[in-house]
Amino acid sequence: MLKNSSTISISSEIMGGTPVFAGTRVPVQTLLDYLKAGESIDDFLDGFPTVAREKVITFLEEVGKRFISVA
Repeated sequence: MLKNSSTISISSEIMGGTPVFAGTRVPVQTLLDYLKAGESIDDFLDGFPTVAREKVITFLEEVGKRFISVA
């Protein structure tokens, strides 16, 4: 997927290998938890200003493409 890209980073040295938005320590799972709870992307970005909107959009687009390709 986007592993170790300009969007997502996975390193044992950052958050024990948890996938995070590149250049941050913000886990991708946190975005998914926000969305699952009914929060908006803007709510997430307000809470985690180190994450760029473009990274969130790129991540969601890639996840959508992957999901559709296996469906």
